[in-house]
Amino acid sequence: MRIAVYAFDDVTMFHLAAPMMVFGEVGRLGLAHGWETRLWSDRAGAVRTTEGYSIGEVAGPRTLDWADIVIIPSWPLPLSPISKLLRAELSRAHSRGKPIVGLCLGAFALADAGLLDGRSAVTHWDMMPTLAERHPSIRLDESVLYIDHGDVMTSAGTVSSVDACLHLVRKHLGSAAATRVARNLVVAPHREGGQAQYIERPLAESAGDTAVADVLEWALGRLDERLSVERLACQARMSRRNFIRQFRLATGTTPARWVQEQRLGEARVLLETTDWSIDAIAGACGFGSAVTFRQNFVSAFATTPSSYRKQFADHSGNGRVDTASTSAGQNG
Repeated sequence: MRIAVYAFDDVTMFHLAAPMMVFGEVGRLGLAHGWETRLWSDRAGAVRTTEGYSIGEVAGPRTLDWADIVIIPSWPLPLSPISKLLRAELSRAHSRGKPIVGLCLGAFALADAGLLDGRSAVTHWDMMPTLAERHPSIRLDESVLYIDHGDVMTSAGTVSSVDACLHLVRKHLGSAAATRVARNLVVAPHREGGQAQYIERPLAESAGDTAVADVLEWALGRLDERLSVERLACQARMSRRNFIRQFRLATGTTPARWVQEQRLGEARVLLETTDWSIDAIAGACGFGSAVTFRQNFVSAFATTPSSYRKQFADHSGNGRVDTASTSAGQNG
C-alpha cells in the first residue's frame, strides 16, 4: 500500500504525523509488507510547518503516479481555495481509481476539487458552517468521526485523523491488525460516536455520564442478549427519554446504533480469530439468526461474513481459534 500525504507550508506537525505514524506502524509491526508513505507537495523541495520547522526533500506531484491512496491531512488557515494544479492532480488521481482522503480540514480540498458534490462528508466541527456555506450540495454529518465512500473519505477534526487512518488499516488488513496498531500507539482501536459530543454545549450532569458509562460496560458483556432501549434505560435507572438524551450527549450516537456497531465489531473479531460457524457468531453477537446477521453485515461492510472471513482470518496460528460452544450455542 503506497500512501501519498500532501504537505504544504503552515501544515501542523501533528496532521502530518498522524497518517505517517499509523501507516508506518503497520510495517514496524510486520503486519503487512510494502506499506509506505511519502510526503508530496505542489512542487518538490521543502515545506515549513506552522511550528517553524522545515521539512526538506518533499516530493512533487508525480508522487501521485506512484501512490495507491492520496491523503490531504489538513488545510491552511485562512481556508483559501485550492490551486488549479492541486485540483487537476486530485481529479486525475480520482479518475484513475485512487481513493482520496481528506482528514480534518483536508475535506475543504476535496470539496473544492468537486469530489464531494452531492455526498455526505465531515470536517472539524468548528468549520462545518463554513464548508456548508461554501459547498451547499454537500450533506454534512456531525455525528460521525469519518465517512468512507470508498473512492473518497473525510474525517472530523484533529485526533479523528487517527481514527480515520485506523479505519483504513482495518479496511485493508482487518480489525485484528488495526487493534495491534492502536494498542502500540496507545489509542482506542475503534472509537464510537462522533464529534457531536465535542461541539460547544452545556456539559451533561456527571451522574448521567457515569450511569451511561456503566451501561456501556454492562451491555458489552451481554451482546448475545436482547438489548432494547427500554432495557438499557432500566439498567441506568432512567426514563427512556432521559436515557436517550444522556446517551447521545455521552457517545454522540443513539443506543440502537451503538449496540448495532458493537455487535458488528464483535462479529468481525470472531470471524477473524475463531472457526465458529456463521450461525454461532450470529447468536453470540445477538443477531438472532444467520439471515439477520448476513443482512446487517452486508449493509455495513458491503461484503458477506464468509467473504470477510476468507480475506481477514488469522492464518498465522496466533488467532483466538476456539471450537468450544458459545453462550448462544454452537450450531455446527
